[in-house]
Amino acid sequence: MADNKQIAADVLEAIGGKDNVTFATHCITRLRFNLKDDTIPNDDAIKQIPGVLGVNRVGKQYQVIIGPNVDKVYAEVCDLGGFAKQEAVEEDADKPAEKKPLTLKSIGSAIMDGLSGSLTPVIPAMLAASMFKMLVAVLGPGMLNVLKEGSDLYTLFTLVGDSTFYFFPVLIGFTSAKKFGMNAIMGAMLGAILIHPTLVSLATDGVPFTVYGIPAQLQSYASTLLPIILTTWIGSYVEKFIKKITPDSLKVLGVPTLTVAIMLPLMLIVLGPLGGWLGNYICSVIIWFGNTLGPIGTMLIGAAWEFLVMTGMHQVMITQMIMLFATNGYDPIVSVGAVNASMAVTGMCLGYWLAVKDKEEKSLAMTNMIAAFIGGVTEPGLYGTGIRARKPLIGMAAGGAAGALYCSLLGVKAYALVPVANFLALTAYAGGNTANFINGIIGGIISIVVAAGVTFVLCRGDNK
Repeated sequence: MADNKQIAADVLEAIGGKDNVTFATHCITRLRFNLKDDTIPNDDAIKQIPGVLGVNRVGKQYQVIIGPNVDKVYAEVCDLGGFAKQEAVEEDADKPAEKKPLTLKSIGSAIMDGLSGSLTPVIPAMLAASMFKMLVAVLGPGMLNVLKEGSDLYTLFTLVGDSTFYFFPVLIGFTSAKKFGMNAIMGAMLGAILIHPTLVSLATDGVPFTVYGIPAQLQSYASTLLPIILTTWIGSYVEKFIKKITPDSLKVLGVPTLTVAIMLPLMLIVLGPLGGWLGNYICSVIIWFGNTLGPIGTMLIGAAWEFLVMTGMHQVMITQMIMLFATNGYDPIVSVGAVNASMAVTGMCLGYWLAVKDKEEKSLAMTNMIAAFIGGVTEPGLYGTGIRARKPLIGMAAGGAAGALYCSLLGVKAYALVPVANFLALTAYAGGNTANFINGIIGGIISIVVAAGVTFVLCRGDNK
């Protein structure tokens, strides 16, 4: 295998030499170049360089995928090219913006880019949290019963596993602010406001509350991401405007203070409730489909459930789920779709693991698969595999839809509200007859197989 200096020399020559580079940095696996002329590099030729795993073009930035030794190769690139060494980055904050026609495709791509850029940096925390949740699931009363419920270790592992997801608005506030060019600490502060105990208490108790005299519809934002992403996106424009109009002598105090003061009504009156309104509307439509269209409605829930989880909108669906159990003693719609959607995350990660070449990506996909199937935490797979690579999301939706459709056609019902998303979720089908339980398990297997198959076909040979 070529040494790091040789890789650096070959890559630098292939992209047009140091004179063609205006900026060079790196992330955890890639060299990232801003080039004067991005038509010079030959992608196929660069892929053949020993030590290079692939290439990717994002706007005007040229990315060369190296792998875990990228920091060493980057150091050699800087030495050879005389570039100033930069800190490792997560996203492309320094690349020049590229103007694109406003189309449905470009809008969708921008939304996915914003989500990916906000979520990718949080993956390590989600993985760590999911491992502790997996320990609770495996060692707790539900399986091996080594950890007794209520014991100090059980409680410790549970709170560690839950903390990342509960404080999601703070973490995402930080990362999304960086993505949109806002002060990251201010983004975290806005996220902290959303989950402050006083705000949560007011929302829970239904106490009337106003912001500057304007009534606010308060709600709990724990574990959500859409409200804070919308907030930092708008906040980035507000902050930039305030910087322009504030005298230099007052910027240190004036910019953060005025930014928060302006964002408070926007966040608590408009942007936050907007996510809740969308959630209620979307979930009501899905429930209507489930009640009136039968299998098609359940299939839609299976396809859409994890997207609702991603935005925190699934909480409304859980309310509907509880109502179905309370009314009928079983749930043939929401729970069936949710369980199969959870199994589809496992299948998506499995398919991606089988499809990609990059060792680091394969390892991450395997970790996400274990976290989902054993630990019952689907967020690492959803964000770390689905959102990052995008195409696997199609496989996930297809798998959830296929398994849910099978279960619905066979009349499968969930008789228990199982509060986990791992393989134990299949026990929700116990309580009816044997055929119900067996068909429920078959549905879960179908979800995994279809999600894995579709993801494999779409991502076969991908390096990312």
